[in-house]
Amino acid sequence: MELNKIYCGDNCDLLGELPKDCIDLVVTSPPYDDLRTYGGHTWDFYGVAWQLKRVLKPGGVIVWVVADATKDGSETLTSMKQAIHFKEACGLNVWDTMIWDKGVQTAPTDSRYYSVWEYCFVFSKGRPNALNLLTDRKNISAGSKRIALKNCRKEKREYGGKSFITQETGRRFNIWTINPSCGENDHPAVFPERLAADHIQSWSNPGDLVLDPFTGSGTTCKAAKELGRNFLGFEINPEYCKIAERRIAQEVLDFA
Repeated sequence: MELNKIYCGDNCDLLGELPKDCIDLVVTSPPYDDLRTYGGHTWDFYGVAWQLKRVLKPGGVIVWVVADATKDGSETLTSMKQAIHFKEACGLNVWDTMIWDKGVQTAPTDSRYYSVWEYCFVFSKGRPNALNLLTDRKNISAGSKRIALKNCRKEKREYGGKSFITQETGRRFNIWTINPSCGENDHPAVFPERLAADHIQSWSNPGDLVLDPFTGSGTTCKAAKELGRNFLGFEINPEYCKIAERRIAQEVLDFA
């Protein structure tokens, strides 16, 4: 299969054409429950999960962005069931359970607190090969001198109390606030470019192969291209494929 292209078709069929252990990173947001129709297409979660595990390299990562519908007075917990399946049936690690805080209300409710977030499950096939954890969180105590936690109290007396200067920026927390891109590019749920780009930077290296088996309008593939990664996109809806191809052909932006 030729790299750096969008392929139109059923993602299980297309995944079956890939060799084993060939993908470094998957960043995707599959349709969850029945909150949106996406042209009336259906998909096979269990088939996709098995195929993703098969094509993922040892040390590869899957970023799975999902949430739940509320039916008959209860959240479905579909996202949790999927995470458990990836861990128990597929044998992947749940490397991190992250939260995408959208920063705005996206779904009105009349009897619950407004929902403003989705899960970003980070599954890995062993320890991730790429761990480029972003360090752009501003430290409010930058410049102060602190004693390392392991040397506090009793340990301070025994080991001399090693100290360090707090840097201006530190590692991010695992809740990321990124506004969504609702309704753009004729797609009902456009993935924010910053969310895709930050995950690609975190869990892959330049030259790696990034896959999105639910390409939609092509955000993951576009971000991968702009960050110097190879990409593959699978999308069953021909209209979304055209949108994705147009976006990927646009001028490269600087995510640095």
